[in-house]
Formats: sequence, structure tokens, C-alpha cells
Amino acid sequence: MGQSERSEDKGAPLSGRHSVDHTLAALADPIRRQTVELLGRRSRRAGELASALGLPAPAMSRHLRALKQCGLVEEKFSECDARVRIYALRDGAMTDLKNWVAATEQLWSDQLGALKEHVGKRRE
Repeated sequence: MGQSERSEDKGAPLSGRHSVDHTLAALADPIRRQTVELLGRRSRRAGELASALGLPAPAMSRHLRALKQCGLVEEKFSECDARVRIYALRDGAMTDLKNWVAATEQLWSDQLGALKEHVGKRRE
């Protein structure tokens, strides 16, 4: 295992193209998308997420690990009980993905605009 892979295992946030690739890979799974939607409403314990999604605890743990590794989710500890982990969406976690989508959308818009202009000139 390479050095960069080891740091990802610890849930370190990624940046740039690497982040977009990992984010899209994580969100390709419907359970992970549902998890992100639930966490978008409020922070939750793993058990709450598992119950809401109808999953056994080990499966939920695997999904949460994948979401942490790509930097979408962060783990916090309850103020009342340090053994209780609370999962929340990481602030700004989708910034790279949003920027990529915006740039891609602009590229397509520019290309379609150029095609429209080209077709318009050929009809004249």
C-alpha cells in the first residue's frame, strides 16, 4: 500500500480531481446517496442510519467508512458519551464536485453555442 493510500484510510480530505473521482465513486452506491441525504437533514449515530436504511450494523459501518475516506462525512463524538460516534456531512465536502460540474456544464454550453453559431452561418 502506497503512502497516499494510507492517508486516505484515515479519512483525510482529498482535493482536486482525486476528490471528484472518489466522491463520484462513493456516491455511485444508492445506500451511500441515501446516507448523505439523511445526514443532510441532521447528524446521526450509525445505529440510527442503519435502522433508517434497514441495514445491519456491519454494512452501515462499511458505507460510513467509504464516505469518510472520500471526505464527505466526518465523525464526531457525543458530548454526553465519548463512546457514541455522531456522523455529519463535512462542510465544503462537495466543493470540488460542484466546481467540476459547473466547469463541465460551461464547456457543454460553450460547445453547443459554437455549434448553433456554425449551423446558423451555414444556413445563410
